[in-house]
Amino acid sequence: METARRTPYQLTFFILAVAVGSFALMQSMTVPVLPTIETEFETSQSTVTWVLTAYLLSASVFTPIIGRLGDAYGKHRMLVVSMVFLSLGSLVAALAPTIGIMIAGRVLTGVGGGVLPIAFGIIRDEFPAQNVAGAAGFVSSLMAFGFGTGIVVAGPIADGIGFRGLFWIPFGITTVAALAAWRFVPESPVRTPGRVPAVPAVLMAGWLVALLLGLSQAPRWGWTSPEVIGLVVLAVVLAMAWVWVEHHETVPLIDMRMMRLRGVWTANLVALLVGFAMYATFGFLPQFLQTPESTGYGFGASTAESGYLILPNAVASFICGIIAAPLARRFGAKAVVVIGGVLGSAGMLGLVVMHDQAWQILLVNGIAGFGIGFVFSSLAPLILAAVPAHQSGAASGMNANIRTIGGCIGTAVMSTIVTSHTASTGLPTETGYLTGFGMLGGMMLVAALAGLLIPTIRRRTVDTAPVVASAEEARVPVTA
Repeated sequence: METARRTPYQLTFFILAVAVGSFALMQSMTVPVLPTIETEFETSQSTVTWVLTAYLLSASVFTPIIGRLGDAYGKHRMLVVSMVFLSLGSLVAALAPTIGIMIAGRVLTGVGGGVLPIAFGIIRDEFPAQNVAGAAGFVSSLMAFGFGTGIVVAGPIADGIGFRGLFWIPFGITTVAALAAWRFVPESPVRTPGRVPAVPAVLMAGWLVALLLGLSQAPRWGWTSPEVIGLVVLAVVLAMAWVWVEHHETVPLIDMRMMRLRGVWTANLVALLVGFAMYATFGFLPQFLQTPESTGYGFGASTAESGYLILPNAVASFICGIIAAPLARRFGAKAVVVIGGVLGSAGMLGLVVMHDQAWQILLVNGIAGFGIGFVFSSLAPLILAAVPAHQSGAASGMNANIRTIGGCIGTAVMSTIVTSHTASTGLPTETGYLTGFGMLGGMMLVAALAGLLIPTIRRRTVDTAPVVASAEEARVPVTA
Protein backbone atom coordinates (compact mmCIF):
# COMPACT_ATOMS: atom_id res chain seq x y z
CA MET A 1 0.00 0.00 0.00
CA GLU A 2 3.03 2.32 -0.13
CA THR A 3 2.00 3.68 -3.52
CA ALA A 4 -1.49 4.37 -2.17
CA ARG A 5 -0.01 6.21 0.81
CA ARG A 6 1.64 8.69 -1.53
CA THR A 7 -1.73 9.60 -3.05
CA PRO A 8 -2.33 13.36 -2.63
CA TYR A 9 -5.00 13.88 -0.03
CA GLN A 10 -6.81 16.20 -2.47
CA LEU A 11 -7.44 13.23 -4.78
CA THR A 12 -8.64 11.14 -1.85
CA PHE A 13 -10.98 13.97 -0.88
CA PHE A 14 -12.41 14.16 -4.41
CA ILE A 15 -13.14 10.42 -4.43
CA LEU A 16 -14.79 10.61 -1.00
CA ALA A 17 -16.90 13.59 -2.09
CA VAL A 18 -18.12 11.73 -5.18
CA ALA A 19 -19.02 8.68 -3.08
CA VAL A 20 -20.95 10.64 -0.44
CA GLY A 21 -22.59 12.88 -3.05
CA SER A 22 -23.79 9.85 -5.02
CA PHE A 23 -25.31 8.30 -1.91
CA ALA A 24 -27.05 11.57 -1.03
CA LEU A 25 -28.47 11.94 -4.53
CA MET A 26 -29.85 8.41 -4.50
CA GLN A 27 -31.71 9.17 -1.28
CA SER A 28 -34.03 11.63 -2.97
CA MET A 29 -33.93 11.19 -6.77
CA THR A 30 -36.73 8.64 -6.70
CA VAL A 31 -39.10 10.78 -4.61
CA PRO A 32 -40.49 12.95 -7.46
CA VAL A 33 -40.89 10.00 -9.86
CA LEU A 34 -42.65 7.53 -7.56
CA PRO A 35 -45.96 8.10 -9.42
CA THR A 36 -44.17 7.32 -12.72
CA ILE A 37 -42.72 4.11 -11.28
CA GLU A 38 -46.15 3.18 -9.94
CA THR A 39 -47.65 3.54 -13.41
CA GLU A 40 -44.78 1.75 -15.16
CA PHE A 41 -45.06 -1.36 -12.99
CA GLU A 42 -48.85 -1.18 -12.62
CA THR A 43 -48.59 -1.37 -8.85
CA SER A 44 -50.21 0.43 -5.91
CA GLN A 45 -49.11 3.58 -4.13
CA SER A 46 -48.50 1.66 -0.91
CA THR A 47 -46.20 -0.73 -2.76
CA VAL A 48 -44.21 1.86 -4.71
CA THR A 49 -43.38 3.79 -1.53
CA TRP A 50 -41.18 0.84 -0.62
CA VAL A 51 -38.75 2.03 -3.30
CA LEU A 52 -37.91 4.78 -0.80
CA THR A 53 -38.73 3.01 2.47
CA ALA A 54 -36.58 -0.06 1.72
CA TYR A 55 -33.65 2.18 0.91
CA LEU A 56 -33.96 4.15 4.16
CA LEU A 57 -34.35 1.00 6.26
CA SER A 58 -31.31 -0.60 4.67
CA ALA A 59 -29.19 2.52 5.05
CA SER A 60 -30.25 2.93 8.68
CA VAL A 61 -29.17 -0.60 9.53
CA PHE A 62 -25.91 -0.75 7.60
CA THR A 63 -24.52 2.77 8.03
CA PRO A 64 -23.34 2.28 11.65
CA ILE A 65 -22.39 -1.35 11.01
CA ILE A 66 -20.21 -0.51 8.00
CA GLY A 67 -18.68 2.34 10.00
CA ARG A 68 -17.75 -0.07 12.80
CA LEU A 69 -16.41 -2.65 10.34
CA GLY A 70 -14.22 0.06 8.87
CA ASP A 71 -12.79 0.83 12.31
CA ALA A 72 -12.01 -2.87 12.78
CA TYR A 73 -10.99 -4.20 9.37
CA GLY A 74 -9.85 -1.16 7.42
CA LYS A 75 -11.61 1.92 6.11
CA HIS A 76 -10.23 1.60 2.58
CA ARG A 77 -11.63 -1.91 2.29
CA MET A 78 -15.07 -0.98 3.58
CA LEU A 79 -15.17 2.16 1.42
CA VAL A 80 -14.75 0.02 -1.67
CA VAL A 81 -17.35 -2.48 -0.39
CA SER A 82 -19.85 0.32 0.25
CA MET A 83 -19.35 1.80 -3.21
CA VAL A 84 -19.69 -1.61 -4.84
CA PHE A 85 -23.09 -1.96 -3.15
CA LEU A 86 -24.07 1.52 -4.33
CA SER A 87 -23.17 0.53 -7.87
CA LEU A 88 -24.71 -2.95 -7.74
CA GLY A 89 -27.96 -1.68 -6.24
CA SER A 90 -28.26 0.98 -8.92
CA LEU A 91 -27.68 -1.62 -11.64
CA VAL A 92 -30.33 -3.95 -10.25
CA ALA A 93 -32.86 -1.11 -9.98
CA ALA A 94 -32.07 0.11 -13.51
CA LEU A 95 -32.65 -3.35 -15.00
CA ALA A 96 -35.55 -4.34 -12.72
CA PRO A 97 -38.40 -6.02 -14.64
CA THR A 98 -40.71 -5.93 -11.60
CA ILE A 99 -41.31 -3.61 -8.67
CA GLY A 100 -40.11 -6.32 -6.28
CA ILE A 101 -36.69 -6.52 -7.92
CA MET A 102 -36.43 -2.74 -7.97
CA ILE A 103 -37.09 -2.67 -4.23
CA ALA A 104 -34.42 -5.36 -3.75
CA GLY A 105 -32.00 -3.18 -5.69
CA ARG A 106 -32.78 -0.28 -3.40
CA VAL A 107 -32.01 -2.46 -0.37
CA LEU A 108 -28.58 -3.19 -1.87
CA THR A 109 -28.05 0.51 -2.53
CA GLY A 110 -28.85 1.32 1.09
CA VAL A 111 -25.87 -0.77 2.21
CA GLY A 112 -23.77 1.89 0.52
CA GLY A 113 -24.74 4.30 3.29
CA GLY A 114 -21.54 3.18 4.93
CA VAL A 115 -19.62 5.60 2.69
CA LEU A 116 -20.49 8.48 5.04
CA PRO A 117 -18.86 7.28 8.30
CA ILE A 118 -16.01 5.68 6.35
CA ALA A 119 -15.33 9.00 4.61
CA PHE A 120 -15.16 10.82 7.95
CA GLY A 121 -12.82 8.18 9.34
CA ILE A 122 -10.46 8.41 6.36
CA ILE A 123 -10.43 12.20 6.60
CA ARG A 124 -9.61 11.97 10.31
CA ASP A 125 -6.79 9.47 9.76
CA GLU A 126 -5.18 10.67 6.54
CA PHE A 127 -5.65 14.39 6.07
CA PRO A 128 -3.37 17.14 7.41
CA ALA A 129 -4.64 18.20 10.82
CA GLN A 130 -5.49 21.72 9.71
CA ASN A 131 -7.71 20.37 6.91
CA VAL A 132 -9.75 17.83 8.89
CA ALA A 133 -12.55 20.12 10.07
CA GLY A 134 -13.03 21.77 6.68
CA ALA A 135 -13.01 18.50 4.76
CA ALA A 136 -15.35 16.74 7.20
CA GLY A 137 -17.72 19.69 7.21
CA PHE A 138 -17.82 19.88 3.42
CA VAL A 139 -18.49 16.15 3.06
CA SER A 140 -21.24 16.38 5.67
CA SER A 141 -22.86 19.30 3.85
CA LEU A 142 -23.01 17.15 0.71
CA MET A 143 -25.77 15.13 2.37
CA ALA A 144 -28.11 18.12 2.48
CA PHE A 145 -26.89 19.43 -0.88
CA GLY A 146 -27.23 16.03 -2.55
CA PHE A 147 -30.66 15.39 -1.08
CA GLY A 148 -31.98 18.70 -2.39
CA THR A 149 -30.23 18.40 -5.74
CA GLY A 150 -31.67 14.91 -6.24
CA ILE A 151 -35.18 16.35 -6.11
CA VAL A 152 -34.19 19.12 -8.53
CA VAL A 153 -32.60 16.94 -11.22
CA ALA A 154 -34.98 13.97 -11.00
CA GLY A 155 -37.68 15.56 -13.15
CA PRO A 156 -35.47 16.67 -16.07
CA ILE A 157 -33.60 13.34 -16.12
CA ALA A 158 -36.80 11.29 -16.04
CA ASP A 159 -38.36 13.47 -18.75
CA GLY A 160 -35.26 13.25 -20.91
CA ILE A 161 -34.13 9.62 -20.71
CA GLY A 162 -36.78 7.92 -18.60
CA PHE A 163 -36.95 7.13 -14.91
CA ARG A 164 -34.41 4.30 -15.28
CA GLY A 165 -31.84 6.97 -16.03
CA LEU A 166 -32.07 7.89 -12.35
CA PHE A 167 -30.34 4.57 -11.67
CA TRP A 168 -28.09 4.28 -14.74
CA ILE A 169 -26.32 7.58 -14.07
CA PRO A 170 -25.42 6.75 -10.43
CA PHE A 171 -24.34 3.28 -11.57
CA GLY A 172 -21.82 4.75 -13.97
CA ILE A 173 -20.51 7.35 -11.54
CA THR A 174 -20.16 5.02 -8.55
CA THR A 175 -18.54 2.26 -10.61
CA VAL A 176 -15.79 4.61 -11.74
CA ALA A 177 -15.46 6.06 -8.24
CA ALA A 178 -15.23 2.55 -6.71
CA LEU A 179 -12.36 1.69 -9.04
CA ALA A 180 -10.65 4.97 -8.18
CA ALA A 181 -11.11 4.29 -4.45
CA TRP A 182 -9.65 0.80 -4.80
CA ARG A 183 -6.64 2.15 -6.68
CA PHE A 184 -5.87 5.44 -4.96
CA VAL A 185 -7.38 5.73 -1.46
CA PRO A 186 -4.83 4.61 1.15
CA GLU A 187 -5.62 2.15 3.89
CA SER A 188 -5.83 3.61 7.37
CA PRO A 189 -3.36 2.49 10.04
CA VAL A 190 -5.90 3.27 12.80
CA ARG A 191 -8.14 0.38 13.83
CA THR A 192 -10.08 -1.02 16.75
CA PRO A 193 -8.60 -4.42 17.65
CA GLY A 194 -10.83 -7.45 18.17
CA ARG A 195 -13.73 -9.07 16.39
CA VAL A 196 -16.98 -7.33 15.52
CA PRO A 197 -19.72 -9.02 17.59
CA ALA A 198 -22.67 -10.48 15.71
CA VAL A 199 -25.38 -10.43 18.41
CA PRO A 200 -25.33 -6.63 18.94
CA ALA A 201 -25.45 -6.16 15.16
CA VAL A 202 -28.55 -8.36 14.89
CA LEU A 203 -30.24 -6.63 17.83
CA MET A 204 -29.46 -3.17 16.49
CA ALA A 205 -30.77 -4.10 13.05
CA GLY A 206 -33.91 -5.50 14.68
CA TRP A 207 -34.84 -2.44 16.70
CA LEU A 208 -34.03 -0.07 13.85
CA VAL A 209 -36.19 -1.96 11.36
CA ALA A 210 -39.07 -2.29 13.83
CA LEU A 211 -38.96 1.39 14.77
CA LEU A 212 -38.55 2.83 11.27
CA LEU A 213 -41.10 0.46 9.74
CA GLY A 214 -43.66 1.44 12.36
CA LEU A 215 -42.98 5.16 11.91
CA SER A 216 -43.02 5.05 8.12
CA GLN A 217 -46.32 3.19 8.03
CA ALA A 218 -48.01 5.03 10.92
CA PRO A 219 -49.77 7.65 8.70
CA ARG A 220 -51.27 4.80 6.66
CA TRP A 221 -52.01 2.25 9.38
CA GLY A 222 -52.84 4.78 12.12
CA TRP A 223 -50.65 5.81 15.04
CA THR A 224 -52.78 3.81 17.49
CA SER A 225 -53.15 0.73 15.29
CA PRO A 226 -52.05 -2.61 16.80
CA GLU A 227 -49.38 -2.97 14.09
CA VAL A 228 -47.70 0.36 14.85
CA ILE A 229 -47.93 -0.03 18.63
CA GLY A 230 -46.58 -3.59 18.36
CA LEU A 231 -43.62 -2.51 16.23
CA VAL A 232 -42.75 0.37 18.57
CA VAL A 233 -42.93 -1.90 21.62
CA LEU A 234 -40.77 -4.46 19.84
CA ALA A 235 -38.27 -1.74 18.97
CA VAL A 236 -38.06 -0.64 22.62
CA VAL A 237 -37.54 -4.21 23.86
CA LEU A 238 -34.85 -4.96 21.26
CA ALA A 239 -33.14 -1.61 21.90
CA MET A 240 -32.96 -2.33 25.64
CA ALA A 241 -31.54 -5.78 24.92
CA TRP A 242 -29.03 -4.22 22.50
CA VAL A 243 -27.79 -1.71 25.10
CA TRP A 244 -27.46 -4.47 27.72
CA VAL A 245 -25.49 -6.72 25.38
CA GLU A 246 -23.23 -3.87 24.29
CA HIS A 247 -22.38 -3.12 27.92
CA HIS A 248 -21.25 -6.74 28.39
CA GLU A 249 -19.23 -7.10 25.18
CA THR A 250 -15.45 -6.95 25.52
CA VAL A 251 -15.23 -5.14 22.17
CA PRO A 252 -18.75 -3.75 21.53
CA LEU A 253 -20.25 -2.92 18.17
CA ILE A 254 -21.13 0.56 19.47
CA ASP A 255 -19.38 1.63 22.66
CA MET A 256 -22.09 2.90 25.03
CA ARG A 257 -19.48 4.87 26.98
CA MET A 258 -18.71 6.73 23.78
CA MET A 259 -22.41 7.41 23.19
CA ARG A 260 -22.66 8.96 26.67
CA LEU A 261 -19.90 11.49 26.00
CA ARG A 262 -21.41 14.96 26.10
CA GLY A 263 -19.86 15.91 22.79
CA VAL A 264 -21.45 12.83 21.17
CA TRP A 265 -24.97 12.74 22.61
CA THR A 266 -25.52 16.46 22.12
CA ALA A 267 -24.43 16.25 18.46
CA ASN A 268 -26.70 13.24 18.02
CA LEU A 269 -29.64 15.12 19.55
CA VAL A 270 -29.11 18.02 17.14
CA ALA A 271 -28.82 15.58 14.21
CA LEU A 272 -32.12 13.95 15.21
CA LEU A 273 -33.96 17.29 15.34
CA VAL A 274 -32.49 18.72 12.13
CA GLY A 275 -33.05 15.43 10.30
CA PHE A 276 -36.69 15.62 11.43
CA ALA A 277 -37.08 19.04 9.79
CA MET A 278 -34.96 18.55 6.66
CA TYR A 279 -36.43 15.28 5.41
CA ALA A 280 -39.99 16.43 6.01
CA THR A 281 -39.37 19.75 4.23
CA PHE A 282 -37.90 18.13 1.13
CA GLY A 283 -40.62 15.49 1.18
CA PHE A 284 -43.63 17.82 1.35
CA LEU A 285 -42.60 21.18 -0.11
CA PRO A 286 -42.67 19.76 -3.69
CA GLN A 287 -46.21 18.49 -3.05
CA PHE A 288 -47.19 21.93 -1.79
CA LEU A 289 -45.78 23.59 -4.92
CA GLN A 290 -47.36 21.04 -7.29
CA THR A 291 -50.84 21.53 -5.84
CA PRO A 292 -53.19 23.00 -8.50
CA GLU A 293 -53.66 26.76 -8.42
CA SER A 294 -57.40 26.20 -8.21
CA THR A 295 -56.97 25.33 -4.53
CA GLY A 296 -56.04 28.94 -3.84
CA TYR A 297 -52.53 28.24 -2.54
CA GLY A 298 -50.72 25.88 -4.90
CA PHE A 299 -48.45 26.87 -7.78
CA GLY A 300 -49.54 24.08 -10.12
CA ALA A 301 -45.82 23.47 -10.71
CA SER A 302 -44.49 20.52 -12.64
CA THR A 303 -41.99 18.11 -11.10
CA ALA A 304 -39.10 20.00 -12.68
CA GLU A 305 -40.49 23.45 -11.77
CA SER A 306 -40.98 22.52 -8.13
CA GLY A 307 -37.40 21.24 -8.10
CA TYR A 308 -36.08 24.57 -9.38
CA LEU A 309 -37.93 26.40 -6.61
CA ILE A 310 -36.18 24.18 -4.06
CA LEU A 311 -32.74 24.68 -5.64
CA PRO A 312 -31.69 27.61 -3.37
CA ASN A 313 -31.87 25.25 -0.40
CA ALA A 314 -29.37 22.87 -1.99
CA VAL A 315 -27.09 25.67 -3.22
CA ALA A 316 -27.02 27.30 0.21
CA SER A 317 -26.11 23.96 1.82
CA PHE A 318 -23.24 23.58 -0.64
CA ILE A 319 -21.93 27.07 0.15
CA CYS A 320 -22.05 26.24 3.85
CA GLY A 321 -19.74 23.30 3.22
CA ILE A 322 -17.12 25.79 2.04
CA ILE A 323 -17.50 28.57 4.61
CA ALA A 324 -18.51 26.66 7.76
CA ALA A 325 -14.97 25.63 8.73
CA PRO A 326 -13.53 29.18 8.61
CA LEU A 327 -16.52 30.41 10.62
CA ALA A 328 -16.02 27.60 13.14
CA ARG A 329 -12.35 28.58 13.53
CA ARG A 330 -13.40 32.15 14.14
CA PHE A 331 -16.47 31.70 16.35
CA GLY A 332 -16.47 28.01 17.31
CA ALA A 333 -18.37 25.09 15.79
CA LYS A 334 -20.94 25.24 18.58
CA ALA A 335 -21.86 28.81 17.64
CA VAL A 336 -22.21 27.84 13.97
CA VAL A 337 -24.60 25.02 14.93
CA VAL A 338 -26.77 27.37 17.00
CA ILE A 339 -26.81 30.04 14.28
CA GLY A 340 -27.69 27.36 11.73
CA GLY A 341 -30.62 26.20 13.82
CA VAL A 342 -31.93 29.76 14.12
CA LEU A 343 -31.59 30.38 10.37
CA GLY A 344 -33.28 27.08 9.56
CA SER A 345 -36.14 27.98 11.88
CA ALA A 346 -36.47 31.45 10.30
CA GLY A 347 -36.61 29.95 6.81
CA MET A 348 -39.25 27.36 7.62
CA LEU A 349 -41.38 29.74 9.69
CA GLY A 350 -40.97 32.28 6.89
CA LEU A 351 -42.63 29.78 4.58
CA VAL A 352 -45.75 29.97 6.73
CA VAL A 353 -46.19 33.69 6.07
CA MET A 354 -44.41 34.03 2.67
CA HIS A 355 -45.59 31.48 0.11
CA ASP A 356 -47.70 33.36 -2.44
CA GLN A 357 -44.98 34.29 -4.94
CA ALA A 358 -42.12 32.33 -6.49
CA TRP A 359 -39.50 34.78 -5.17
CA GLN A 360 -40.78 34.24 -1.65
CA ILE A 361 -40.34 30.47 -1.99
CA LEU A 362 -36.81 31.00 -3.34
CA LEU A 363 -35.93 33.37 -0.49
CA VAL A 364 -37.16 31.28 2.43
CA ASN A 365 -35.69 28.14 0.89
CA GLY A 366 -32.29 29.81 0.67
CA ILE A 367 -32.46 30.89 4.32
CA ALA A 368 -33.49 27.40 5.42
CA GLY A 369 -30.70 25.92 3.29
CA PHE A 370 -28.07 28.03 5.02
CA GLY A 371 -29.43 26.90 8.37
CA ILE A 372 -29.40 23.20 7.55
CA GLY A 373 -26.04 23.49 5.83
CA PHE A 374 -24.36 25.22 8.76
CA VAL A 375 -25.60 22.59 11.20
CA PHE A 376 -24.61 19.55 9.14
CA SER A 377 -21.24 21.06 8.19
CA SER A 378 -20.39 21.54 11.87
CA LEU A 379 -21.68 18.30 13.39
CA ALA A 380 -19.12 16.05 11.69
CA PRO A 381 -16.05 17.94 13.02
CA LEU A 382 -17.66 18.04 16.48
CA ILE A 383 -18.15 14.26 16.47
CA LEU A 384 -14.58 13.66 15.29
CA ALA A 385 -13.26 15.99 17.98
CA ALA A 386 -15.24 14.18 20.69
CA VAL A 387 -14.03 10.60 20.12
CA PRO A 388 -10.68 8.84 19.77
CA ALA A 389 -9.54 8.12 16.23
CA HIS A 390 -10.25 4.39 16.34
CA GLN A 391 -13.96 5.10 17.00
CA SER A 392 -14.44 7.65 14.21
CA GLY A 393 -16.39 5.33 11.93
CA ALA A 394 -18.76 3.99 14.57
CA ALA A 395 -19.47 7.43 16.05
CA SER A 396 -20.02 9.06 12.65
CA GLY A 397 -22.16 6.15 11.52
CA MET A 398 -24.48 6.44 14.51
CA ASN A 399 -24.76 10.20 14.02
CA ALA A 400 -25.78 9.71 10.39
CA ASN A 401 -28.16 6.96 11.44
CA ILE A 402 -29.82 9.10 14.10
CA ARG A 403 -30.32 11.83 11.48
CA THR A 404 -32.17 9.30 9.31
CA ILE A 405 -34.30 8.22 12.26
CA GLY A 406 -35.21 11.86 12.81
CA GLY A 407 -36.12 12.12 9.13
CA CYS A 408 -38.44 9.14 9.32
CA ILE A 409 -40.15 10.56 12.40
CA GLY A 410 -40.48 14.00 10.82
CA THR A 411 -41.87 12.66 7.56
CA ALA A 412 -44.41 10.51 9.39
CA VAL A 413 -45.56 13.37 11.65
CA MET A 414 -45.72 15.81 8.72
CA SER A 415 -47.75 13.31 6.70
CA THR A 416 -50.21 12.90 9.55
CA ILE A 417 -50.65 16.67 9.93
CA VAL A 418 -51.08 17.31 6.20
CA THR A 419 -53.48 14.43 5.55
CA SER A 420 -55.60 15.31 8.59
CA HIS A 421 -56.57 18.56 6.83
CA THR A 422 -58.18 17.43 3.59
CA ALA A 423 -60.64 19.37 1.44
CA SER A 424 -63.68 17.92 -0.31
CA THR A 425 -61.54 17.61 -3.45
CA GLY A 426 -59.36 15.06 -1.68
CA LEU A 427 -56.38 17.44 -1.69
CA PRO A 428 -54.74 18.72 1.52
CA THR A 429 -55.80 22.18 2.60
CA GLU A 430 -53.43 25.11 2.96
CA THR A 431 -53.88 24.94 6.72
CA GLY A 432 -52.47 21.42 6.82
CA TYR A 433 -49.29 22.39 5.03
CA LEU A 434 -48.77 25.62 6.95
CA THR A 435 -49.33 23.88 10.29
CA GLY A 436 -46.76 21.30 9.29
CA PHE A 437 -44.17 23.85 8.12
CA GLY A 438 -44.69 25.81 11.34
CA MET A 439 -44.03 22.66 13.32
CA LEU A 440 -40.80 22.06 11.35
CA GLY A 441 -39.68 25.63 12.02
CA GLY A 442 -40.28 25.07 15.72
CA MET A 443 -38.21 21.87 15.55
CA MET A 444 -35.26 23.75 14.05
CA LEU A 445 -35.52 26.27 16.89
CA VAL A 446 -35.40 23.40 19.38
CA ALA A 447 -32.31 22.14 17.52
CA ALA A 448 -30.69 25.55 18.05
CA LEU A 449 -31.44 25.34 21.77
CA ALA A 450 -30.04 21.80 21.86
CA GLY A 451 -26.91 23.15 20.20
CA LEU A 452 -26.30 25.27 23.31
CA LEU A 453 -25.71 22.01 25.20
CA ILE A 454 -22.77 21.08 22.97
CA PRO A 455 -19.52 21.42 24.93
CA THR A 456 -17.21 24.22 23.88
CA ILE A 457 -14.13 22.74 22.23
CA ARG A 458 -10.80 24.47 22.19
CA ARG A 459 -10.17 25.92 18.74
CA ARG A 460 -7.25 23.55 18.16
CA THR A 461 -9.38 20.47 18.74
CA VAL A 462 -11.96 21.59 16.18
CA ASP A 463 -9.30 21.46 13.48
CA THR A 464 -7.45 18.39 14.67
CA ALA A 465 -7.99 15.12 16.43
CA PRO A 466 -9.01 15.57 20.07
CA VAL A 467 -6.33 15.71 22.71
CA VAL A 468 -6.52 12.30 24.36
CA ALA A 469 -6.78 12.10 28.11
CA SER A 470 -5.30 8.66 28.59
CA ALA A 471 -3.52 5.84 26.84
CA GLU A 472 -6.85 4.03 26.50
CA GLU A 473 -8.12 6.82 24.23
CA ALA A 474 -4.97 6.95 22.10
CA ARG A 475 -4.84 5.76 18.52
CA VAL A 476 -4.61 2.01 18.09
CA PRO A 477 -2.23 1.23 15.22
CA VAL A 478 -2.55 -1.83 13.03
CA THR A 479 -0.18 -4.55 14.08
CA ALA A 480 0.90 -7.64 12.25
